[in-house]
Amino acid sequence: MPRTTVIPFVASEESKRLEITAPAQFLNEMMEAGEEFDPLADRQLKKSIMDRESDYQKRKYQRSLDVTEEVSYKTVMAERELEREELRVKRIIDEKAKEVPAGEETGDKTPPRSSTPPRRERKRRWDVDEPEAKKSRWDTAPVIERPTVNGVLLTDEVLLKLLPNGYAIVPPPEDYQPMAVSTIEATSGYSIPEASHVSTAMIKETLVTEVPGVKDLQFFKESDMKYFGKLLEDEEPDSDLTFDELKERKIMRLLLKVKNGAPALRKVALRTLTDNARQFGAKALFNQILPLLLEQSLEEQERHLLVKLLNRLIFRLDDLVKPYVSKILIVTNPLLIDEDKFARLEGREIISNLAKAAGLATMIATQRPDIDNVDEYVRNTTARSFAVVASALGVEKLIPFLKAVCRSKRSWMARHTGVKIVQQIAILVGCGILPHLKLLVECIGAGLVDENQTVRSITATALASLAEASAPYGVESFEAVLEPLWKGIKRHRGKALSAFLKCIGCIIPLMDPEYASHYTREVMFILLREFTSPDEEMKRTVLKVIQQCSATEGVTAKYLVDDVLPEFFRNYWVRRVALDKRTHWLVVETTVALSNKVGSKELITRILNVLKDESEPFRKMAVETTVRVITNLGSAGLTAETEERLIDGVLVAFQEQLVDDKVFLRGVGIVVNSLGIRAKPHTTAILSTILFRLKNRSPEVRQQAADLIALIAPVIKTCGEDEMLSKLSLILFESLGEVYPEVLGSILGAMKSIVAVVGLDVINPPINQLLPTLTPILRNRHEKVQENSIELVGRIADRGAEHVNAREWMRICFELLDMLKSTRKSIRRSANNTFGLIAKAIGPQDVLQTLLNNLRVQERQLRVCTAVAIGIVADTCAPFTVLPALMNEYRTPENNVQNGVLKAMTFMFEYIGPMTKDYVYAVTPLLEDALTDRDQVHRQTAASVVKHMALGCVGMGCEDAFVHFLNLLMPNIFETSPQVIDRVLEGIEGVRNAVGVGIIMNYIVAGLFHPARKVRTAYWKVYNSAYVQNAQSMIVYYPVVEEKGYDIPEMDLWI
Repeated sequence: MPRTTVIPFVASEESKRLEITAPAQFLNEMMEAGEEFDPLADRQLKKSIMDRESDYQKRKYQRSLDVTEEVSYKTVMAERELEREELRVKRIIDEKAKEVPAGEETGDKTPPRSSTPPRRERKRRWDVDEPEAKKSRWDTAPVIERPTVNGVLLTDEVLLKLLPNGYAIVPPPEDYQPMAVSTIEATSGYSIPEASHVSTAMIKETLVTEVPGVKDLQFFKESDMKYFGKLLEDEEPDSDLTFDELKERKIMRLLLKVKNGAPALRKVALRTLTDNARQFGAKALFNQILPLLLEQSLEEQERHLLVKLLNRLIFRLDDLVKPYVSKILIVTNPLLIDEDKFARLEGREIISNLAKAAGLATMIATQRPDIDNVDEYVRNTTARSFAVVASALGVEKLIPFLKAVCRSKRSWMARHTGVKIVQQIAILVGCGILPHLKLLVECIGAGLVDENQTVRSITATALASLAEASAPYGVESFEAVLEPLWKGIKRHRGKALSAFLKCIGCIIPLMDPEYASHYTREVMFILLREFTSPDEEMKRTVLKVIQQCSATEGVTAKYLVDDVLPEFFRNYWVRRVALDKRTHWLVVETTVALSNKVGSKELITRILNVLKDESEPFRKMAVETTVRVITNLGSAGLTAETEERLIDGVLVAFQEQLVDDKVFLRGVGIVVNSLGIRAKPHTTAILSTILFRLKNRSPEVRQQAADLIALIAPVIKTCGEDEMLSKLSLILFESLGEVYPEVLGSILGAMKSIVAVVGLDVINPPINQLLPTLTPILRNRHEKVQENSIELVGRIADRGAEHVNAREWMRICFELLDMLKSTRKSIRRSANNTFGLIAKAIGPQDVLQTLLNNLRVQERQLRVCTAVAIGIVADTCAPFTVLPALMNEYRTPENNVQNGVLKAMTFMFEYIGPMTKDYVYAVTPLLEDALTDRDQVHRQTAASVVKHMALGCVGMGCEDAFVHFLNLLMPNIFETSPQVIDRVLEGIEGVRNAVGVGIIMNYIVAGLFHPARKVRTAYWKVYNSAYVQNAQSMIVYYPVVEEKGYDIPEMDLWI
């Protein structure tokens, strides 16, 4: 035997580097964190609302609910004045502390030696001492004083529970010295401890799983102890508790059920609290609910439930909430600035209901002290709250108060808040401010010349909001503010100028064309000057104003081309702008707005060079603009040279992309489709690019090439390149073995587009080779592959079924049955349509037999889709080819089959429409049997069949059959199942359209006044639906009341 030499394996540096391990920074973090580090400690906190709130929103936790109802308005205002004075004095003290006190008395400007700052010596790298390394928990061996078993410390209490009775604790000898044992020395490595019933029992002792008097709790958090801890204490007998304490305990239990209970328990508790709100009293309820809403560990679901309860209580208590308006607003005002849209809607609803319950006077008196609060957060939420009050009670009622606030001379904060209220009203009410626009502008107009710049800025912003809300009306109301606004634009700089420009930009579109042209030319000088501003906010404002001004009628295209476009492209079409997403989108939108005025030729010509720029974000920005401009305006005005450069540019951008982005693909497709026949000189370049990318190693590149074929196949056909399409289809056919499903789906989509534009007689490869290749692809589970392959098969069945034999079509039918199980609706719809096309091609008998067998399966979705497919086959191949087989299948004594037949008839009669009249009497016995069946689903589905039959036979003389159906439908109006009663009422509505409302009235008049409420309710449902649709037709069928005193002769007159 040959001698075998064993070479020891030595790990190379490359293999060591490729070992899978944690990054060094994470390992160092774990080592330096120490004993107390718990990487999972914050997982529970992330569930709470507080975790996602900003520091600004967290200010709500600083507000206190300790507000006594007896404090007068005068006292509150005095406290606010004291707070402002304290803030002013503190500011003065801080300013004094910054000043240098030495040398003030003598006038000597030279600082003393003691106050001269020491010279700062430059540090050198060798002068820095080595930092002391942090101690790790692995540096010292832990000392275990007591033994542990399975992770449980064997204390005396644990041993007493484990050992049987009779054992005693023996004191240790006097000379005994405990020995320290290191866990690292004692164990060879880490081992997973086994589960211990002792540790589980000890953990359960600390968890609250059941509260006395409250069952089915989903959870009980640690923070709940603060509010519901009394329920866990040893309850005193009810006789020892006072009435208020008993009421408090009851409310506490109900609140716990609402907050932490199961859905059924929560619903009952909500109803109990709402119905007994007045008995409990506002004080007892709000004292427990409101602190819960300010709890820092509150979660989204818990807050939603508590807010819903609070809303119901306010509605039920009505005017009893007046003493608690202040506390409620402290809790609900923060909802108005929440990130969640639904939380903001809930906050508005609560404040709206509170305003209706407490009245305008109470709301103003309660929130008036907060208007000039020193805290900006309080002023902001107060302004939003007042806007909700105005929308609930009417803007006109709040205008006198707003006038007084906006003209306040005591504090600029009050004026600022008053203007912000008007701004929020404009945002909230929208065009509803038009009747009050002039008064609102008068309220805040003086703020444009206020001594405080913050007030001037917010006034301009509020006027802009008013102009946006009232557009395109109301320019007369802004005449008084145009002059101060114009002077302010010339005087201000920075953020204040940004607000003034935004305001004038919103007012100019409201003006007549001649005035709009004048003001645009005047303001454009300032806009052109601010093009070079480094401030991002100013850039966005300038872009927005240019959009608004360019859209007005008075601004001419020549003015924009000569004066605006050169500076605009010089300052904004640069690489740096493309990197900022917000400014990037604004530049694109502004360019599109300018193109709507100056045309596509001017804009496209200026961005052609950008399409070949080195920066990909810059190229993407140019392609997005090109797509939107050509989509809006087309490419009719482009010259031949511009078209050539445009095609070249979008192809370069398409080829040079580093990140897979649909924008480049869409850009090439839209440009080529817009050019149409004019793209013929460029087809060679486009197709060579596609063929090169179809053979690329990257699957994303191949997918993009196939998607591009799908987009431009109609244009290639228009240009007469049939031979090239045939070559492309052959290359795509050879690529059907693609392993990546996304790419395969795109290839099938491209073939579908080629088949749609090229005749099946000339396509390469022939259909009889293509279809057998597609059959196994139908089994692919990827949704994109399924959808495109089914649509391709359906297109072939529609246009060239004769090229394939019937056996192959039946094989495809069996494959399509599995497609009916898909979770995607578009796939099921495509499969159903393909069934109809195949049935049309080879005859319905074989296809129908396959589908009828499918009605016996257990899956409901599969049966429903099969019923839809049968209906489509009936519509495609005429109902008389399908209906006999369906009626024969109904004889099968199996519920699923019979329900499937009825469902198929529902879709069939829905699809065939007026042809239904030829089959009404044929199916009457079958429907009579279904409407009298004991199974509810039978009657429900049969009622749907009657509805579609009746709607298809209106005015066709089949009233006798539908009166017979009505006799069978009416007894079912007393069903309790919501699905059944809905279908039955729809069936009666359909019959009403076929036979007339008079016959229906004969059936229902007697039941409208039945002594039993349940009977009356059923008949009134039928009557109400008839009244909605046929109110005028019902007049002649109302019963004549002959009793004395009820006769009204005027009702008998006919005009």
